[in-house]
Amino acid sequence: MNNDYIKRINKVLTYVENNLQTDLSLETISQIAFYSPFHLHRLFKAVTNETLNSYIIRKRIEKAAMLLIYGNELTITEISVQCGFNSNSSFTRSFKKQYGQSPNDFRKQNLNNFSKISKLNSKIGKVNYITEEYLCNIINIQNWIKMNAKIEIKEMPKMNVVYTTQIGVNGVENAFERMLKWAIPKDILKEEESNMVRIFHDSFKITDEDKVRMSIGITIKQPITVDGELGITTIENGKYIVGRFEIEPVDFEKSWNGLFIWMNENGYKKDGRYPFEIYHNNPNMHPEKKCIVDLCIPIE
Repeated sequence: MNNDYIKRINKVLTYVENNLQTDLSLETISQIAFYSPFHLHRLFKAVTNETLNSYIIRKRIEKAAMLLIYGNELTITEISVQCGFNSNSSFTRSFKKQYGQSPNDFRKQNLNNFSKISKLNSKIGKVNYITEEYLCNIINIQNWIKMNAKIEIKEMPKMNVVYTTQIGVNGVENAFERMLKWAIPKDILKEEESNMVRIFHDSFKITDEDKVRMSIGITIKQPITVDGELGITTIENGKYIVGRFEIEPVDFEKSWNGLFIWMNENGYKKDGRYPFEIYHNNPNMHPEKKCIVDLCIPIE
């Protein structure tokens, strides 16, 4: 597909993500992409495998789900407004269609899950709803974190990133290879500030794995001009939980789950910035084919 198409769709994806509370009509977004509404509608579906309207509704609902999990101080009405819904009833209908339960029930269920985690050590309160399987799983993840991670709270600087967009888990390896193919002839990875990174714009907790959007790229000292399918973005500065791991690819999910559990147990709260990974080695050069990687969670 024409790289100019991809670049314009990337611009649309970023705009939608940053403006979910505003008017996102096809006409409005067509002006952002510099396409006619008809052309944008067809092109967006070709690139993302979703219609623009379906994508906007899904992103609004998924943002609401994150706020229901992490934004305990917000009411259902406030969340509905922040996510661009005109009424609580339309919000509830859309949410229930995607998750099979009302926003209120979804919030209660996830608050219970966090309560389970926090009560594992203290044994305070009712714990009869914690199954043996759940207990064993959480304890195993906690032990994994203790054995395999060095965790710090860090103030991270703003980072410039040259990236390619990846939607879904299939094809992730190809995206990394494309970035390496671009960077190696330019000796970019030899620079002190440069590392491979993966930014998660969606959470696997609330988004189907074939729809999770990632930016796979390389950090650079100064913004540069890029062409083709590549774009320039930034990782925002601020406070992060940073877990250093030396792991095999199959252990990434366990490591992320453990780091979020550590966050909850230690009283930290994720903010609106995106989690990301920073890679510090080429796993093919590691004697055990392991990745030395920082998993970074933005916190308030």
